[in-house]
Amino acid sequence: MQAIGIKTSSSDTAERSRKGPGRDLLPLLAGVATVVGGVGAFLALADVNSPLRGPFTLFFLLAAPSAAIAAALRGLEPFGRVLASLAGAVTLDMLVAQGMIAVHRWSVPGGIVAVAALSSLILLLALARRRGDRRTGGRTL
Repeated sequence: MQAIGIKTSSSDTAERSRKGPGRDLLPLLAGVATVVGGVGAFLALADVNSPLRGPFTLFFLLAAPSAAIAAALRGLEPFGRVLASLAGAVTLDMLVAQGMIAVHRWSVPGGIVAVAALSSLILLLALARRRGDRRTGGRTL
């Protein structure tokens, strides 16, 4: 019996051994985006009068659904995934606003909570689908 070794490509080893300031930039930016979105949601829900409330809340309303939709669209190329997730985020925000206005229940905190809940639901469904794909080995049943 012969053991089969797994060879790593030269690009993998070059990527891992690369040193420099740009190597850890993506996780740092993701963390900053999470904090800015969380602060925006908090400022809107707590009704704090701050000049940062508007821009941070708008960032939350675009970033939360975009991240959830981008997680569900893992098969697309990066540029297409960014465009589709931003378009989906704007659509989700507009549908939430239109639905709340249609039932005469419009409120800023209600809109923030509804967008956060729908974004969480989309993200959880995408994670559940990915976990199910791992269990079946990528086969369709």
